[in-house]
Amino acid sequence: MSDALASLDDLSYWYPGEIPALVDVNLELEPGLTVVVGPSGGGKSSLLRLFNGLIPHFHGGRIGGTATVFGHDVSRTATRVLARDVGFVFQDPERQVVYGSVEREVAFGLENLGIGRAAMVLRVGAALERLGLEGLRDRRVGTLSGGERQRVAIASVLAMAPRLIVLDEPTSELDASGEAAVLDGCLDLAAGGTAILIAEHRLERLVPVATSFVRLAGGRVDAPAGRPILVGPPARLRPPAARSASADQPAWSTDQLVVGPGGIPLVSCGGLSGQPGEVLALTGANGSGKTTLLRAIAGLLPPLSGSVDRLPGRTAYLPQDPGALLHRPSLLAEVLWTLERAATNRPGPARGQGELEAAGRAALAEFGLAELAERDPRDLSAGERQRGALAVILAGNPAIALLDEPTRGMDELARRSLARVLDRLRADGCSVVVATHDRDLVAEVADRVLVIADGRVTESEPPTVGPVLEAKAS
Repeated sequence: MSDALASLDDLSYWYPGEIPALVDVNLELEPGLTVVVGPSGGGKSSLLRLFNGLIPHFHGGRIGGTATVFGHDVSRTATRVLARDVGFVFQDPERQVVYGSVEREVAFGLENLGIGRAAMVLRVGAALERLGLEGLRDRRVGTLSGGERQRVAIASVLAMAPRLIVLDEPTSELDASGEAAVLDGCLDLAAGGTAILIAEHRLERLVPVATSFVRLAGGRVDAPAGRPILVGPPARLRPPAARSASADQPAWSTDQLVVGPGGIPLVSCGGLSGQPGEVLALTGANGSGKTTLLRAIAGLLPPLSGSVDRLPGRTAYLPQDPGALLHRPSLLAEVLWTLERAATNRPGPARGQGELEAAGRAALAEFGLAELAERDPRDLSAGERQRGALAVILAGNPAIALLDEPTRGMDELARRSLARVLDRLRADGCSVVVATHDRDLVAEVADRVLVIADGRVTESEPPTVGPVLEAKAS
């Protein structure tokens, strides 16, 4: 008898008006830790959304074949019924936050299950402790970093103790300790009988411990999916820029800067600066203040004291949630909006619409999005939206580019495309600051590395480039 907890038989799915997102998928999900791998836009998120009924009940569209989860026919079972057995964490955890405080947010699912207060308090505490969040219990969710919010969303699901936990890119914004807490927690739960299904691009810690792998590309499952193997690390694009006492005027600089959300000091720095034609990496633990400092440099967060100076020219800013930038009916329309406004501030003859459109399509092509130019950003995968947001803000040669976790949701191919674009921006004289936990990206492109710890900013050497894991049969 099969030990399958869920099964998909000749399963195909179409979003409304779309080409198939999943094609003839046959899959049995068994106990243990199963990892879904594959390129961005390959269908991983769509596959995961089947298990709690978001597909087809929430997203609509058409479904063919059958999907069964814990004996329930997904097409005929309400999501509230499936949610009793299946816990789900989205790629964008900020989109599933309901309550303002961490404690209430983690308790929300338990309230819906009718758990008594005494048991609820114990289960909330246990979930927070498992993920190293005890110190955030009384915090407002809106004051947390992206990585902290990600762990809170996972804790909310762990507290409900479902039989199957589905995690979509759960470590995309986490520092090393946060990633270890999440993955160690998943392994403990899997050992205790909970099934774990994870879609992930960061595979180094998962490869040795996963029970099985599913590889999805073009909406189709490769069978069998081999255990991902090590391939050579990416070569560094160029050596770090030589620093000189006679450097040109910095693109941006700080003077006795103190910044923090809600009027509470979080980061203090004296004389930081970024040079034209330099890529600077900003690193540090979740909640250390990377986003806060980046927003202050961008002029989006007023200093509590001190100042930030920037040279004239456009400052491009990528927030952690790329969806906050994308509101127009197509990716091309988004890029053209940027280029048109950049052109109004540029000396010289005006660019014609044909020239602007060609430049817009070239900007999308740099990130492998040429074929998606006419697509609505809301219909793209999280990784595709991330690349789209980067193409949108980096079009038109900004003077300063400030990127917050730019590799979130990216596969290895997309990450290397980003590295090439950053090298071009450097050559064009742009001052780039990248806030990231991606050590390989830092090692590959950074001229200098700044580390935020205990509210202070210090300089560090770039790390060495690590191995790359690709989903190929071993």
